[in-house]
Amino acid sequence: MDPILDKARAAQNALERLMNSVPGFKGYRERDLRRDADRLQREHISKRLEDGKKALNQVAAALTRGGDLDVINDVETARKRIDKVANRIRYAERGYSGFFDAVKVDETVLAKVYAFDMGLVEDVDGVRAAAAAAAPPADPRAAVQDLIGRIDALDARLSERENVLRGIK
Repeated sequence: MDPILDKARAAQNALERLMNSVPGFKGYRERDLRRDADRLQREHISKRLEDGKKALNQVAAALTRGGDLDVINDVETARKRIDKVANRIRYAERGYSGFFDAVKVDETVLAKVYAFDMGLVEDVDGVRAAAAAAAPPADPRAAVQDLIGRIDALDARLSERENVLRGIK
């Protein structure tokens, strides 16, 4: 179901596989693997989003060289929003519950969250494509406004993810 979690399970050494056979320990170990997979997935998504800022740097440089300083504020707004959303992804609520957590995350909810996170990859790729499309000879103002709209939509999806984890419909 989750390729990162499956890779983590497959990479277990002999000692870890032996420990999984100890009654009660396998569940603990599975939660630990899920935590690591969740962290790696969110880190990967946030890095991909931050890579979109490279295209914005090129847009800003071209605008500065061309003397079109009116759009620079929009480019800076887009950069700040990318940073904000990347940090929201990186430090998002975990898609698992700890052993002693008061609120347990149901497995069906967890499956929804993982599917949601995989959908975020497509949204992040859309943001990256919009950032690249803002490069000259495109109309920079319209392209950057489109980019900001995509970033805001991604931010709203992150709020939906939080609501799924909290059980809010």
